[in-house]
Amino acid sequence: MDNTQIAKEVIEALGGRENVRSVAHCATRLRVMVVDEAKIDKDRAENIEKVQGAFFNSGQYQLIFGTGTVNKIYDEVVALGLPTATTSEQKAEAAAQGNAFQRAIRTFGDVFVPIIPAIVATGLFMGFRGLLTQELVMKFLGVAEYNADFITYTQILTDTAFIVLPALVVWSTFRVFGGNQTIGIVLGMMLISGSLPNAWAVASGGDVTPMTFFGFIPVVGLQGSVLPAFIIGIVGAKFEKFVRKYVPEVLDLLVTPFITLLVMSILGLFVIGPVFHVVENYILAATNALLALPFGLAGLLIGGVHQVIVVSGVHHIFNLLESQLVANTGANPFNAIITAAMTAQGAATVAVGVKTKNAKLKALAFPAALAAFLGITEPAIFGVNLRYRKPFFLSLAAGALGGMVASLLGLAGTGFGITIIPGTLLYLNGQFLQYLLMVAVSFVAGFALTYFFGFEDEEKAPVATEKPIKTQPRVSAVPASAVADQAGEALVSPLAGEVVALENVSDPVFSSGAMGKGLAVKPSEGVVYAPADAEVTIAFETGHAYGLKTATGAEILIHIGIDTVSLNGRGFDMKVSAGDRVKAGDILGYFDPAVIAEAGLDTTTMVIVTNTADYAAVESLASGSVANGDAFLKLIK
Repeated sequence: MDNTQIAKEVIEALGGRENVRSVAHCATRLRVMVVDEAKIDKDRAENIEKVQGAFFNSGQYQLIFGTGTVNKIYDEVVALGLPTATTSEQKAEAAAQGNAFQRAIRTFGDVFVPIIPAIVATGLFMGFRGLLTQELVMKFLGVAEYNADFITYTQILTDTAFIVLPALVVWSTFRVFGGNQTIGIVLGMMLISGSLPNAWAVASGGDVTPMTFFGFIPVVGLQGSVLPAFIIGIVGAKFEKFVRKYVPEVLDLLVTPFITLLVMSILGLFVIGPVFHVVENYILAATNALLALPFGLAGLLIGGVHQVIVVSGVHHIFNLLESQLVANTGANPFNAIITAAMTAQGAATVAVGVKTKNAKLKALAFPAALAAFLGITEPAIFGVNLRYRKPFFLSLAAGALGGMVASLLGLAGTGFGITIIPGTLLYLNGQFLQYLLMVAVSFVAGFALTYFFGFEDEEKAPVATEKPIKTQPRVSAVPASAVADQAGEALVSPLAGEVVALENVSDPVFSSGAMGKGLAVKPSEGVVYAPADAEVTIAFETGHAYGLKTATGAEILIHIGIDTVSLNGRGFDMKVSAGDRVKAGDILGYFDPAVIAEAGLDTTTMVIVTNTADYAAVESLASGSVANGDAFLKLIK
């Protein structure tokens, strides 16, 4: 089937031209905004020739074609009349889609995701402190009691993030709503100033009492408060932009911060803080009431629906609830229940991989399951379980069972943001064995239900992501006598940083292996080099991705960051063009990790062998820290 016919098939599968708002593309996939998702024939779309996978993400229907091919298909669908848009325009349109509740939940995610690493670290510190203070561990270490200074240091590790949590929330909210982030962090720090009565000290009923303004307004610090800080951040960012609109540029530096901080400190401490602190307490009380339901009913309910909520894309609501629980009680029962649901999802994927005789499906299922056990279930959900339907729904039943066990055991993590294998570290405070029991029950239930009742193997799997990546016939760039050893070809690292296993990448297109095997790197500097002597086949105009082809035919994709195409070249400086020949170590281009991070995007850079199907194996040669030029991948014929 030629590309024109494929384009026609794509349009028909999308529900026709009238169902397409706009189409754009990045280095690997066609990104489509549609009028009505229900009109898409997803089974047909996933089985179109050259389509390596298709799924909804960030409000877009994305069809994976791979490097080079996607450009040709894009040209064909545009020639057939589909309207175009830049990926940044599509991203803005996707953000505006959905009802008010969906947009609010999406905003929660945008605000809380950058804060999660600090909370994760704090949760791990709590777990380790709990482990070190257990009697058996202290006996093993030969310690009768710890030095007071050491205890103080551990309190610094475990308490700081929650003390300054309101400031982090205000800062991140200013970032999301377009305010000056420095003003945001200062405003947030004002809410927890040491000059204010400490909220926890007041709540403990000791000698500390609230300050009283105007004879009736009680004022305390907002330590541990999340919702008031979030509202203050929204109002503050919008107010700052309003002020800046009317202040002359010559006075902006002096006047805008002064007015913003003065007005918002008054509103925050005297109005928004007290009012929404009461609202937050009601939400916390309702959450605790739900979690306290008898007979494990809370775990049964939440564990059964959590992965459905993930599919709907509104699961970031748990970030708000979990942060409130940990900040106010130091314990997070949601984490254990969510872990049960995710374990069951991964176990169902393992069952599919074990039972199928289809080599391609096995190659997809096991990496997806590993990603699930590391806390990312999207590859398992969209790559395997939802495609076959029964595994997904049976995993929900297993997740409900595991969640009920978690509730009955009273499991509660010391933080949030990590689950299953890494989440183990949140349960070192005397809950470790109970945690393992809950994980085991969830895994066994998810595996057994799927293996025996949820999956019937097929001679040929119907999943588009299982198709081998099709490549054009190779044309050797050098004479045959100059070609390197065909039995194995080594690639060197194209940048410096920390190696990340591909299955741990947060984009399911890469982590599922749909684009091919390879490795990823969390870069420590903004330079990307050629990993081998090669011809540049693709130099994406936005500078975020490069395609290379070596003399022996290896086709390599270097994709800098995730969804960085939306930056439209901002922060990227490309130094090569398609058709150029480069030597290993030559500079392909520069990029600014700070620009990527400020946009809320992941800098992790993928190095993929897109014609993996042409090789017997693609082996990793790197781990930990790498520098440019270090051994990275080996390609074996």
